[in-house]
Amino acid sequence: MMLSVPAAGVLLLLAWIHPGDGLYFHIGETEKKCFIEEIPDETMVIGKYRTQLWDKQTSSFLPSTPGLGMHVEIKDPDTKIILSRQYGSDGRFTFTSHTPGEHQICLHSNSTKMALFAGGKLRVHLDIQVGEHTNNYPEIAAKDKLTELQLRVRQLLDQVEQIQKEQNYQRYREERFRMTSESTNQRVLWWSIAQTLILIVTGIWQMKHLKSFFEAKKLV
Repeated sequence: MMLSVPAAGVLLLLAWIHPGDGLYFHIGETEKKCFIEEIPDETMVIGKYRTQLWDKQTSSFLPSTPGLGMHVEIKDPDTKIILSRQYGSDGRFTFTSHTPGEHQICLHSNSTKMALFAGGKLRVHLDIQVGEHTNNYPEIAAKDKLTELQLRVRQLLDQVEQIQKEQNYQRYREERFRMTSESTNQRVLWWSIAQTLILIVTGIWQMKHLKSFFEAKKLV
């Protein structure tokens, strides 16, 4: 689902980026693109990106974009900035979540190299890996001198740990949903009570007013 905010010139993409999946998107001079990723707590996330600038002469994207920088900003579910850094045309960023929930990952080009755009567009290839997908198992096997069986056991243990984190996060979401539902039900109950009291008070006032009216007219 896409949400456009014309006033700020920001295009927000609400997307579930599955671990290890890659995608690409186009970005203009004044555009900022954000992705919302649901991440359990204490989970490592690695993002890799590569930029390609549109060449009008060849009507194609250049293989690389030297001299262009990209700014990456990460916000946790409490909108606290946990990463804000300037990278090059190709980059890799890493962060660890400490709060479960929706993390916002935003990218935009730097302002000092806008002349490179010349009204064109930039293609950004983005690959986000979450949890055990961030591990480089061949490197781990070489470093720790693990056999194939030991490496497989290590992978299974990491997967079990990630599954536990996902389950904890789902329980956390269910608890928040339950609290929201209970709060909403309580507000509806109090609103119903308030409406009933208002009707009762209004009825009593109308009866007294009618009685005073009839007494003034000497009908009672």
